[in-house]
Amino acid sequence: MDILETDAYDRRHRRNVSCALFFSLVPFFLSTAAYFYLWTPDSPPSIMSAGVKSAPVLLLAAAVLGWNGGQSILGVVGGLIFSAVGDGCLIWPELFLYGMGAFAVAHLLYSISFLSSRYASYSSSGSSSWIRLLYLIVLIAGVGFYIFLYPFLLKLPNSDMLVPAVGIYVALISLMGALAIRTQHMPTLLGSLIFMVSDLSLALQVFKVMENMQHGNIIVMVTYYLAQLLIAVGDMKAVEDKDDFSKWKRS
Repeated sequence: MDILETDAYDRRHRRNVSCALFFSLVPFFLSTAAYFYLWTPDSPPSIMSAGVKSAPVLLLAAAVLGWNGGQSILGVVGGLIFSAVGDGCLIWPELFLYGMGAFAVAHLLYSISFLSSRYASYSSSGSSSWIRLLYLIVLIAGVGFYIFLYPFLLKLPNSDMLVPAVGIYVALISLMGALAIRTQHMPTLLGSLIFMVSDLSLALQVFKVMENMQHGNIIVMVTYYLAQLLIAVGDMKAVEDKDDFSKWKRS
């Protein structure tokens, strides 16, 4: 009977935690809806448009900070804040390199977070062959994509800065994707890989690899917000699941 009561308590606890997590994300969902409702891609850059674009990610950062406390500041919270800075910079084409730099810092902070002890319970079998294979696939994809982009980067007016900058960025986002695989935590893994897909879609358009796709910007932003949501939820859930894992080990 005690076991049944404990199991029922755990189910109620998980349900309550899931509801609390959902309500903490409501501001993100509302601000994302507002962004797409107000979005006018042909309008001139402005502080307001930068704020509307950055708001969902900043609200995600606030949700993770409220959930995890300060332990994620040099991790997912910091990455979300730098992502919001990058969002604002990308509103102005002349600030593209600054925006890319901000996102590069975000990927570095995500990588640091994925190496933290909060994700350790998921990475216990990280030496298995299929995990190593996924590492290899992500890293080869990153190198291959950069090689593919290289001739297009050379054609751009500021190629002397873009060629090394894009190389560093691709290396950092590939590292972030590989470390997300290491966690074996599904929201984190999916969020990181979707982030890579979003950036791939953006790069193909920004670097003139192909003509702007119909609804191309919508694809980029939908995948981008989804990726950030999954990474944030993964970090919020990692603390809860880590506690459950610790209790299981002590039992």
